[in-house]
Amino acid sequence: MIKFVGAGPGDAELITVKGMKALQEAEVVLYTGSLVPRELLDWCGEGTIIENSADMSYEDIFAYMKKYAEKKFVRLHTGDSSIYSTIAKQIAYLRSQNIAFEIIPGVTAAFGAAASAGIEYTIPGVSQTLIISRVEGKTPNPENLEQLLSNRHSSFAFYLSIRLIKKLKESALKLGYSEDTPCWVVERATWSDEKIYRGTLLDIEAKVAHIKGVALIMFGEFLHQKETQESHLYADKYKQEGQRRTKSL
Repeated sequence: MIKFVGAGPGDAELITVKGMKALQEAEVVLYTGSLVPRELLDWCGEGTIIENSADMSYEDIFAYMKKYAEKKFVRLHTGDSSIYSTIAKQIAYLRSQNIAFEIIPGVTAAFGAAASAGIEYTIPGVSQTLIISRVEGKTPNPENLEQLLSNRHSSFAFYLSIRLIKKLKESALKLGYSEDTPCWVVERATWSDEKIYRGTLLDIEAKVAHIKGVALIMFGEFLHQKETQESHLYADKYKQEGQRRTKSL
């Protein structure tokens, strides 16, 4: 049985209880290099076979999975394995070989970054939609950046795009976004050396020009964190209406 476990965005304590138990019981662990906190491997037993997949090709990974498929095998991915993890290809291989698997979710960087920055993505009257994507670079994106940004009332979280932030800025300005539109970057979200850079389309590029590693870009008016209409969930007048309806039943 192969278990895909989401390791979380950086802070080792953000792994789920189920993920932690999988590591404790694992006989074999294949983890994604420097993106996974080393502290998580401390949950493994003394005799656990632990291997770094950083220098492996897909063929190497497939062969490793097949070799140890009869053991309790954990494939430890950063964040949540459903987002930018390449598990689809691994799962296709496992299915072709009739090898059983399970997916244990984790906390993705977009949610770790939001927690660190103290923000909500869905602000009443401003945005009720979160778009997770990346700025197109060497790897093609089926939906171009201007199409994504045309969703003006959405909140955006861009992965794998820190070196393309100039392209994001130029595309947004071309579509009529104000230079004052908030744009924040969270470098190494939830890791002990995490840094948060708050800026706008006008100045964020200069603030983060030095970043070479992992960072998440958050973009949109939602970053002002100001509701422009009341939420029906907690507003007094809607509570009172709900209470009246309950009494009439």
